[in-house]
Formats: sequence, C-alpha cells, structure tokens
Amino acid sequence: MVLAQGVCFVDAETAEVQALDAAEALFYQRGVQAVGMDEVRAASGVSLKRLYGLFPSKDDLVEAYLRRRDGRWRQRLEDYADARPSPEERILAVFDWLFLWFSEPDFRGCAFINSFGEFGAASPAVAGIARSHKDEFRRYLVGLVAAANLPARLADHLVLLAEGAMTTAAISESAEPARQAREAAQILLQASRTEG
Repeated sequence: MVLAQGVCFVDAETAEVQALDAAEALFYQRGVQAVGMDEVRAASGVSLKRLYGLFPSKDDLVEAYLRRRDGRWRQRLEDYADARPSPEERILAVFDWLFLWFSEPDFRGCAFINSFGEFGAASPAVAGIARSHKDEFRRYLVGLVAAANLPARLADHLVLLAEGAMTTAAISESAEPARQAREAAQILLQASRTEG
C-alpha cells in the first residue's frame, strides 16, 4: 500500500483480495443478481476502474468468488474432520462441522446451490463451478468411506444426507438438520458394518 498526497494506493493483489472479500460478503448475503459492481466497489474501497481491470465483467467476479469459496470451504471441512482419530469418526465429523457452519450468524445456505439456482441455466461457467464443488465434496466422502473399509455406495447416501441438510438448514434457519443428518449417517454406518 502506497500513500501519495493523502490518497491510498494498493497493489493489485491487495485490491483483488479486498474486492473478493466484499463480493463474497455481498453475494452470499443478498444473492448475486441483487448486487451490482458499484456496491462491490463501495464495500471494497477498490475503484470501479481497478475493479473492472481485475474482473472485466461481473461474471468474472462471480466465478472468482465461487472458486475461492470452494477452496476455503473444503479446507475448513477437511481440517475439522481430518483431525478425528478414526475414519468413521471423520465421517460423522463432517456432520458436526455442518452443524457449526449452519450455526454461524451469517449462514445463508450453500453458495453453490444458491448460485446455481440463480444462474445455472444461463451460465455454464457457474454451473460448472457448482458441479465441480459438489464433485469434490463427494470425492472427499468417497475417500473417508474407503478409509473406513465400508461399502462404496455409502458415500452417495452420505452426500445426499449432507446436501439435504444444507438446503433444509437454509430454508428452516436452523442448524438442527445437521444433527438429524448425523443421526441418519450413524444408522447407515452401523448398517454398513453389519453388511461387511
């Protein structure tokens, strides 16, 4: 950051972070279509010219926001679940982490489901990012199920429980769907163990 005659200039990397932070807060809270680039400019402190220099269109900003959120979301989940000692505890920890996420005061559901709902048919890029995010989440659960030596199809059941909990929690404004999904996951784990 450079100060010249009372004007603050930030480097491109800092400006990008500020813009993405503002976009994420606004898009997640209010929806992508409801927020204009001028609002992102005002919230970020990045000039409109600089903002469009970094993100030539709002679509570019939306895609960057979703890609960054994907990495952060998955890392938070994995750090939490992977800290558990056994594979089965890691599976259940996914639902414990969802409960913590759903309990956050700014929780507004899954950003990828929300964005897909807003743009899925009109934006192949947004649809692709949302699909990739969901595929990576499924891949993570497949790995946890494999590590626990449980039937592979269990991963798809767990994905459906988690995804259903995300949507239900957002609509009901309650974190309880995570606990309910965890109970169902525990039943599925027990049934899968007896199959093996």
